[in-house]
This record gives sequence, C-alpha cells and structure tokens, in this order.
Amino acid sequence: MDERDAALDAAHQAARDFLATLPDRPVWPRASVEEMTTALGGPLPQIGRPAPDVIRDLAARADPGLVAIPGGRFFGFVIGGTLPAALAADWLVSAWDQNSGSSAMTTATVALERIAGEWLLEILDLPRGASVGFVTGAQVSNFVCLSVARHALLRRCGWDFTLKGLTGAPAVRLVVGRDRHGSIDRAARFLGLGEADMVVIDSDDDGRMRPDALARTLPDLPDAATIVCLQAGEVHTGAFDPFAELIPIAKSHGAWVHVDGAFGLWAAASPRLHALTWGVDAADSWTTDAHKTLNVPYDCGMAIVRDPADSIAMFRAGGDYLMYTGLDPWDVTPELSRRARGVPVWAALASLGREGVEALVDRLHRNARRLERGLRAIPGVTVVCAPDFTQVMFRLDDDDATQELGRAILREGTAALTGAHWRGRAVLRCSVSSWVTTDDDIDLTLAAIARLTSPAVV
Repeated sequence: MDERDAALDAAHQAARDFLATLPDRPVWPRASVEEMTTALGGPLPQIGRPAPDVIRDLAARADPGLVAIPGGRFFGFVIGGTLPAALAADWLVSAWDQNSGSSAMTTATVALERIAGEWLLEILDLPRGASVGFVTGAQVSNFVCLSVARHALLRRCGWDFTLKGLTGAPAVRLVVGRDRHGSIDRAARFLGLGEADMVVIDSDDDGRMRPDALARTLPDLPDAATIVCLQAGEVHTGAFDPFAELIPIAKSHGAWVHVDGAFGLWAAASPRLHALTWGVDAADSWTTDAHKTLNVPYDCGMAIVRDPADSIAMFRAGGDYLMYTGLDPWDVTPELSRRARGVPVWAALASLGREGVEALVDRLHRNARRLERGLRAIPGVTVVCAPDFTQVMFRLDDDDATQELGRAILREGTAALTGAHWRGRAVLRCSVSSWVTTDDDIDLTLAAIARLTSPAVV
C-alpha cells in the first residue's frame, strides 16, 4: 500500500509538471516514434523496480514524444483538451477499477453513466428515453449504430438475424454522402458491407448532402433494407447536412437514418448555433464523441439509439450468470468488460451545467471565427470556407507551397494543424476544439502562419 501511494504521488507530480509546460512546449512532438522506441525500449528487465521509480522514469523518458494536445494551440484533427473535472474524474475511474457493464454489480458508476446519458439527450435535444451506449470513440459508435440499424431493418423484412445470420438475408443498402467521414466506410467493412453495397449521394460545395439528389436516388434503389447516413459537421468544412429536408425524404422510403455527429451534434447545446441541427432529432440513431467538443479524456464515444429495444435485440449476450436487471450497459454496446468511461462525461456536465456547455460551444465557434478573420488578413492565404462551427480550412495558391507550409508549422512548433485535400486541392485544416484556447493562442498561431508565409521565409 505504501508503494501504491508513492506511485500515485509520483504520477500526480509528473502530470502537474507536464501540464505546467503547455504554454511554452512545442505543440508537435520533438522526437520521432523510432527515437521514442529507442528511448523507452530495450530488453525486458530481468528484475523489476519500485513503482514510483518506474513512473518518474516513464515521465522523463516519454517527454520528448508527447504532443501538447491539452494546450490551447493544438488544432489538428478534431481533438479537444480535457476539462479539469473530467480529468480528475478519469483518475478516479482508474482508481475505482469498476467493471461497468453490469447494473447489478457496479451500481455507482452505472448510475453515473445513466444520468450522464439523460443529461446528454437533454443538452443535444434528442429523444428522451433513447439508449446511450458509452464506447471507445466515434468509430465504434458508428459501428454500433449501423449494427443496430441492420438488425432492426432485417427484422422489419421478416428476417431473424439472431437466428439465421446473414446467409441468405435480404440485401442491406447503405446510402452515404460524397463527403462522409471515413469511419462510416470502415464501420461498413466491420459489418461485412463493401463499396458495392453503398450508394453515394452528391453533396454541395461545402460537403452537405443534396436533398434533390437523395430524392432522385431512393426510388431507383433495388428492393433492399436501406440505411441513410447523414452528417453533423463535415470534418473539413464543418458543414451540417440539411436534416429537416433529408430525413423526411429518407423516412418516406422506409429508411433507417443514422447521423454521424462526432463533434457537430454539440452545436445543439447553443441557442446561437442550434439551427445547424434543426430536424436531427427525427433520425433513428446518432454518433457523438465527448473527447471532441465536450473536452473529456479519450475513450468516450456515445452510441445513441432512439428505441432501446433495437439496441438490446442486437447486443444482449445471454448467460444467466451475468445478472441481468432489465437494461444493462452491456445490452447496448459490444463490450461486456469495460472501464466506467461515462463518468468523466458526468463530471464535465456537472461542472459546466447547461450554461457552461453553451458557453463552451459558443467559445469554440467564436475562436474559429477569430482564426478565420486573421487568416483572411494574411497575404497569399485563401480561406476555403467560412466556419459554420469549429472547422477552418485554408490554402495557398500553390499545392506544394500549401503542403510545405503544413510541414513548416509543425516544425516551428507554435501550433499544430493538419493537411488534407479538398476538391482536388491541397488544404490545411484547423479544428478549434479545446476549452483552453484563448485569443492569445489564436493570435500566436496567426503570427506563426504569417511569419512562415512571408516572402523572406518562403
């Protein structure tokens, strides 16, 4: 027990030391994965060491390879920081060591997750009583929701998937937008669906699925169970599909509607941005990820399904020793054993309250607009689209120069943002997702971009 206390003290001090470096730390890591493998690897020791020594040594040797994601100038991918209450709650989750699949066994953590799910539905203005399954992230959430959708659609067709599996089953068709996130295609592969099972609908210049294209396509599909996948927050532009138009079209053809809202669903929490999600509550399932806009630690996606009976029909495992209580966490996700990953969500929401969540979402959007305005003022920079939510995308006139600027920004270290391609052109993407980001962080980032694009540097 003394060793455990000492190890926890060492970890606490190392965590505080790391967080203290964030204002001045280069945002991108200073060592390659090969260098880190050399620094951290070698033969397995024959004789172990005291736990506190291991922790202090781990923190020291890992430091050059750590990314300043919890800081205010990490704009790569779509990754938030970690709110103080969520970080501390996550420490408790590990210390409590609760296997949170069973309502009969781990009653405290399951109750916390239930409450967090209820709060989540309220904040996102989704149907009360929907099932909320806490999974690792948006990728697994998409897989869970599409699994439930397929099972439910086959049941409507008179096919008992649980008994018969897929051999001889009616065809399932996945209708997707041209600018969907790659996790949809990946989830489809997990389900045994390939490109031939997918129908791609055209989108507008900002990546929104076009209602006229969906309306023309659905009547021409062969007789099949149909899942229509929509998107709340395109990963490059941040654009939202027009749900109020698209969902009635899909429903008129008997389709299940799934919405991938990994970061964008949180716009519903803000009265100023709620219009972006109008009509989204009419869908059948939704994906979101709390480590993005809500700023909790990793390992916290949510798979939301309108009718919990559909989730249970797909995922209930069986086995009387599991002590079923009516609706258990393992009834709505693929996992039996897992950590209490919903507890940091409870802590984040409890610490913020409704007004705090609204303020967080509005602040992220305001920071994105400040970044956009500053980029427009830099000679040679073209902002590709104004941010609907938290994504800002820009480029230089030349693709090679755009890509080199992306590499130079990471080398320079002031901020991190990531490259991509949009409509055949190289672009740079900034995802403004961290609660820590200040006006000064935005201004420092803009100054670095201006410095790196100046003729003297280029």
